[in-house]
Amino acid sequence: MFTPALIHLLPTPEREFAMPRTSTIIGNSHLVIDTAMASPDVTAIVERKGLGHPDTLADHLAERLSRAYSHHTVARFGAVLHHNFDKLALLGGASEVRYGAGRMTAPVRVLVNGRAAPRCGGERIPVVEIVEAEVRAFFAERLPEVSDHLDIVFNITSNSSPGAVLTGDEVPDRTRWFSPRSIEDLRERRVRLSNDTSLGTGWAPENVFESFVRELVNHFSGDSEFTLTHTWCGSDVKLMGYWDGEQADVVLCVPQKSRFVASRAEYVRNAESVLAECHRLAALHLPGAEARFRLNARDVPEKDELYLTYTGSSIESGDEGVVGRGNRVNGLITPLRPMNLEGANGKNPVYHVGKLYNIAARRLAEQLHEATGEHAEVHLVSATGQRLDQPWRVLVRLSSPDAEVAKVQALVEEALSRFPALTDELVSEGIVLS
Repeated sequence: MFTPALIHLLPTPEREFAMPRTSTIIGNSHLVIDTAMASPDVTAIVERKGLGHPDTLADHLAERLSRAYSHHTVARFGAVLHHNFDKLALLGGASEVRYGAGRMTAPVRVLVNGRAAPRCGGERIPVVEIVEAEVRAFFAERLPEVSDHLDIVFNITSNSSPGAVLTGDEVPDRTRWFSPRSIEDLRERRVRLSNDTSLGTGWAPENVFESFVRELVNHFSGDSEFTLTHTWCGSDVKLMGYWDGEQADVVLCVPQKSRFVASRAEYVRNAESVLAECHRLAALHLPGAEARFRLNARDVPEKDELYLTYTGSSIESGDEGVVGRGNRVNGLITPLRPMNLEGANGKNPVYHVGKLYNIAARRLAEQLHEATGEHAEVHLVSATGQRLDQPWRVLVRLSSPDAEVAKVQALVEEALSRFPALTDELVSEGIVLS
């Protein structure tokens, strides 16, 4: 239940310039609600990496491994066993690219770094088999040209977390986390505690340009009418954009797949069709605004230096991908907005705050925006070992000057109660985190 709210206001004459602040305690969480904060400036710098970008590939593969492992342990034992794949990395291969042709000349290395319980009681968990099957299936779906050119390196341990002090012959409980005798050895079966001191950040709403950036990158890197009818369009799309409320200035990279591009002239014509599509979509999503686009800025056509690839991704030619270096949980990289550096993909969905708090903060911010009609920010800060549903600090910042404090508190409490359901959603349905 809530303790009585304490409203702190500066004395006159400073009061009229102060941001009203409410401080209260929910369980063991210190909740602060700021209202009447300034709305974000209209200026935006936005980046998004497409589905074939190496960092996005690493993010999505790590999350796929976590979900597959979780599915297996829930089906066999009735619980998600301890694991984390959030340090996964991809090391680029090598390729030869020619007009109308191409081939891989060296494999992409998949470094599966992390930990996973290899057994529960007397039953072995086929960790390596699960991982290998998922890695190959992932690339067959995402970059089929790479699927037969993979070198999978397994750096998966079951080493205990720090904190297990030996005082006698008995085995400390902590050492059983990655080698449980049964699921009753999992501490989170009794109470879910934060695994780390970290934070989750969320805000809402997106402005029109941020939404446009997501739409444009998805349009060129995913399944769309454009990509289905232009088979030469690769998926390693990247966009950096600047927006001042009236003008959009965009630098965009869209690769072409060499097997479907017969000549330099054809490459140039394809690039012109990409630019035409950019302007068409800008007219739909940014009506009345001026939009400028620079496409494949490193191209030097007269020297045949072009963003022409065999697979549609730079992972084929030396580029690397690492979990956490790409899009944030909301799918964007927005340096003028609040954000953090957590790599959410691949983390354990039961108690890893770097995953759960970022999702929860974003969803709560969206609810607060809907409730107030104005900008909302949420920051959930954990303390390692404290109950997952009782963050150390909760900071809510609202542009609305007259938000109902009791309603905000109720929404916060409701959000904090949803972590078991959020875990179930991550395991059973999957949530796109970037």
